[in-house]
Amino acid sequence: MTSARQFRCRPEDVTAARLFVREHLSDEPPDTVQAAELMTSELATNCVMHAHSDFELAIDSHDQIRIEVSDAGRGRPTMLQPDVRALTGRGLRIVDAMSDAWGVIANTPGKTVWFTLPPQPDG
Repeated sequence: MTSARQFRCRPEDVTAARLFVREHLSDEPPDTVQAAELMTSELATNCVMHAHSDFELAIDSHDQIRIEVSDAGRGRPTMLQPDVRALTGRGLRIVDAMSDAWGVIANTPGKTVWFTLPPQPDG
């Protein structure tokens, strides 16, 4: 099942994006939902803080979970190495550590940052 929704460039829409993920993945195991929410939050925050752009969130949960966050901002996301005291700069590191795979697709304008989570075993 695939679902998509537009969000505004506002901090409160990062929370709304998390809730959208939670609702869409409600049949998945809680650990999977929490991981998807956290990574979505990191990518949506990047749209608001760095791209200064509204964003679209697309979720495909047919075989594996794939979440895409698209914005119209310039630039390409970069994985940083923040100082231990830095309050920001860890978003892509979190996505890299928690996802099965992730990447960036250049769009005109902007880009899409996506990640996947491994399929859950039937049980």
